[in-house]
Amino acid sequence: MRILVVEDEVKLARALKEGLQSEGYTVTVVHTGEEAFYLVETEGFGLVVLDVMLPGRSGLEILEAIRRRRSKMSVLMLTARDTVEDRVLGLNTGADDYLVKPFAFSELLARIRALSRRGAPDPASKLAIADLEMDAVGRLVTRGGQLLDLTPIEFDLLEYLVRNQGRVVSRELLASDVWKAAGRSAPLNNVIDVHMARLRGKVDERFEKKLVKTVRGVGFVVREDTDAPELRGRRLKPREW
Repeated sequence: MRILVVEDEVKLARALKEGLQSEGYTVTVVHTGEEAFYLVETEGFGLVVLDVMLPGRSGLEILEAIRRRRSKMSVLMLTARDTVEDRVLGLNTGADDYLVKPFAFSELLARIRALSRRGAPDPASKLAIADLEMDAVGRLVTRGGQLLDLTPIEFDLLEYLVRNQGRVVSRELLASDVWKAAGRSAPLNNVIDVHMARLRGKVDERFEKKLVKTVRGVGFVVREDTDAPELRGRRLKPREW
C-alpha cells in the first residue's frame, strides 16, 4: 500500500517513513499543506497519515479536499490536540481514525493495518509454508499430512505468523492484533510466551524442519530457513516516540 505522510516535524516524519518502509509500505513524505494538497489531487494513495497543524493549508483543509473528490483513500489524523471537540471535528470532517501525539509506533502501525483491512477483499483462506497447510475458514491445520490439534488462540497465533511469514513479529503486535489488547503489559508478555511455547511444540516437535522461532529481544517469526543469518541480532521491534 502507498502511504502519504504529511507531517511538518522533520524528525518525526523521517522516523515514520523509516518505520513504515521497514514494514513493507511505500511511503512519500511532505511537510506542508500545499504539497499535500497537490499530491492528493494528482496521485493515488491507499492511506494518508495527516497532521492537523501544518504550514499553509491545514490538515482539515486537506481532509476536506480528499472527501470532496469522493476518494476512498483512508485518512489517519495526527494531532497534539486531545480534546473531545477536536477529535469529533476531525472525525466529522471525514477522518477514518485519530491519533494523539505523542504515540507509540506500534499503535500507529496497528491502526494502519486495521484501516487497510476495511473494504479490502477477504484474505486468502488457504495458507501454506513448507509442509504446513492451513484452512482459515475451516480452522484446520496439517503438517506433513498430519492434523495438528490447536486451541483457538494457538490457531489465531499461527495464522497471524503464517500470514506474515518471513517477517519478525513483536509481542506488541501480537498483543494488539491477536489479543486485541489496547496496551502491552508484563503479564500479557508472559501469556504470549506460554502460548508460543505450546504452539512451537505442536508445530515443530515431531518434524525435522523447524518453522517457528524466537528472535531474542524482538519477537517471533515463521520461516523455512530458520537459520537465516540476517535475522541474527536484527532488531525489528517497533520503536516508540
